[in-house]
Amino acid sequence: MLTLAVDQSVGQERDRRPHAVVIGSGFGGLAAAVRLGARGYRVTVLERLDQAGGRARVHRQDGFTFDAGPTIVTAPQLFEELWTLAGRRLSDDVTLVPMDPFYRIRFADGSSFAYSGDPERMRAEVARFAPEDVAGYERFMAHSRAVCEIGFERLGHVPFGRIGAMLKIAPDLVRLSGHRSVHEVVARFIRDERLRTVFSFHPLLIGGNPFRASAIYCLIADLERRWGVHFALGGTGQLVDGLVRLIRSQRGRVRLGADVARIRVEGGAATGVELHGGEVIAADLVVSNADSAVTHARLLPEAQRWSPWRYRRARSSMGLYVWYFGTKRRYPEVDHHTILLGPRYRGLLADIFDRKVLADDASLYLHRPTATDPGLAPPGCDAFYVLAPVPNLAGGQDWRALAEPYRRRIARILETSVLPGLSETIVTSRVTTPQDFQDDFLSYRGSGFGLEPVLTQSAWFRPHNRSGDVRNLYLVGAGTHPGAGLPGVLSSARVLDTVVPDARVTA
Repeated sequence: MLTLAVDQSVGQERDRRPHAVVIGSGFGGLAAAVRLGARGYRVTVLERLDQAGGRARVHRQDGFTFDAGPTIVTAPQLFEELWTLAGRRLSDDVTLVPMDPFYRIRFADGSSFAYSGDPERMRAEVARFAPEDVAGYERFMAHSRAVCEIGFERLGHVPFGRIGAMLKIAPDLVRLSGHRSVHEVVARFIRDERLRTVFSFHPLLIGGNPFRASAIYCLIADLERRWGVHFALGGTGQLVDGLVRLIRSQRGRVRLGADVARIRVEGGAATGVELHGGEVIAADLVVSNADSAVTHARLLPEAQRWSPWRYRRARSSMGLYVWYFGTKRRYPEVDHHTILLGPRYRGLLADIFDRKVLADDASLYLHRPTATDPGLAPPGCDAFYVLAPVPNLAGGQDWRALAEPYRRRIARILETSVLPGLSETIVTSRVTTPQDFQDDFLSYRGSGFGLEPVLTQSAWFRPHNRSGDVRNLYLVGAGTHPGAGLPGVLSSARVLDTVVPDARVTA
């Protein structure tokens, strides 16, 4: 039975619904708030920054609009479900545009692969590179479908709070080669090295090394083909704004500039939070969308099972260097999503994940949203962001000194490949480094995606969505089960439907 906590500090009218406090307004936190609101809770979302969205915040400067973080929308039905829970339709607030192709993958020799959701065109692309691999590609996609049906559709929203849940799926993990790496499984079906790269790069989108990430993440290929890759007109920030409106329509509240100092625990249960400055907000339950390492090491008053020592021993995902820039001319020949591969694949990833050194070469993800939505830049201009996977802060790099030299290095790569004349056409610019991820988002080690998605840090081995140490405390977001990426963090909030009592029944 929930005990009502009346929170007078937020200035709302007296509301008899049980109170849920959500720490952080990333997609996991916002989705959790909508779900809790639909199940009878009065929800207060606390965001320490000056805008909602967390890593999905928006930068606006000199007439350009840049999505700071996620730009690839997959499994849009997870967003549609949130709008349905609030009595609306996603299309009431957001227009999603399908991408075609999903990505243009450009190799160091200048050749490129148009990665799409069309089976016939994909077979033709594979045949253009290696005709003998077409049959293997078909078998790989059949394998990806089987993995997606189990790993995403059946288990993506299932809590793994007990080891028994993990043991129950062990036979499926073995059958689907979950103990192997993504690249290892792709290589069983496909022989051409370039195509092996094309079909194994997906773990990088969620912070994983394809040579180490569990082959369960082969499911992404089927997930994309079945539900597409989309872009939100106006930018991903439109999804953030829409979710905030849903929360408010449920009589919830999103507070900006509200920096949580600690989670209050009494008698082994979370009873609210205390902000920096001393304000106390009482709650019947607390959901943390903060970095899971921050939740356990900073916000809780005593050591938990996921202690600072355990996080130090864990593998964190790579860091991200992101350069946002606008040009005074357009580059119509550049696709919305372009992946520019450097001369090395395995070696570069070893530098980033294992040796943690900043290599001379780089592989890049180039985002040109104005290919789809010209309104994100002034007339005749283009908006871009380019992302480079780099070592996290465990590598010891001084990004205050390295940020500008590394930006110039990336600019040279772009200028000699897909953006000729770039240096003369830039009119606005800003960068984000792993140091910024640590400073702005309190990201442990400045990592871009929390814990690295290896098998021993997945499902039961990952921080649980329901705390095993503190009652009425729940975790969502990239650092929890099932993991990073929009489908992952939205699914982490979906888990709450199973582990959080329904306030309409228990109040």
